[in-house]
Amino acid sequence: MNEKYNVYLISDSTGETLDRIFLSLQSQFKNFKYEKKEFFFVRTEQQVDKIIEEGIKGERPIILYTIVETKLAKYLSKKSEQSDIPCFGVLGSLILAFSKLLNQKAIHKPSAQHVLDDDYYKRIEAIQFTMTHDDGKITKDLSKSDVILLGVSRTSKTPTSIYLANRGYKTTNIPLVPNQEIPEDLKKKDFESCIIGLYADPGRLSDIRRNRVALMQENRSSNYTDIGAIKKEVEDSKNLFKKYSWPTIDVTRKSVEETAASIIKIIEIKRNK
Repeated sequence: MNEKYNVYLISDSTGETLDRIFLSLQSQFKNFKYEKKEFFFVRTEQQVDKIIEEGIKGERPIILYTIVETKLAKYLSKKSEQSDIPCFGVLGSLILAFSKLLNQKAIHKPSAQHVLDDDYYKRIEAIQFTMTHDDGKITKDLSKSDVILLGVSRTSKTPTSIYLANRGYKTTNIPLVPNQEIPEDLKKKDFESCIIGLYADPGRLSDIRRNRVALMQENRSSNYTDIGAIKKEVEDSKNLFKKYSWPTIDVTRKSVEETAASIIKIIEIKRNK
């Protein structure tokens, strides 16, 4: 169980899709020890030969690839088999299955997902909007937001906002600060943008804040890390969310990706009402 594998990730594009798939795969195995090597924009047989040659020299090599050009994918598979290297095409069978289902041939074009289409420009616009509306910097145009996140300090508002922006959602995040009112627009019954409250366990927040202060050498009020003060902050935030019937998410043990997935689900439910 202590064997270490050399994992070769081979892509004919940026490798982003393959890297995410491998991240999900390796997380399922607790004792999977590996060294990852990534090869991007692999589009010739000569490049494949060099990788196979390196793989032969390494110990316990495994190849995962996303190569959509059929001829090159078959070449890689053949060379791997000849060298007795386990080789797995991540997209091949899925593309074939979709081709049969849709009754049309796939274009097999590398980097096709990066075409500058409307979705691409939508994401860029969302990212720009979200960055300028981080931490309550701008609140005069809240109605342009797809979603508004509220929460006390260190409830992952900014990283969650950025993740949502990369998915194409214009996101505003507003910190809840003791004795400071929220924007009046949010209190209106006819306000259309989706508003979501984030909260976390006070003990967890206290640990995160103490680490933040020590790392950044910030000059903060003692209440910022005081567990009693944090408990009141969290309780007040929950009461605020309840007062306006805003959906809430406990982010204590959630990753940014999990929180974002929950938020997207809430946004879609609201849009379909």
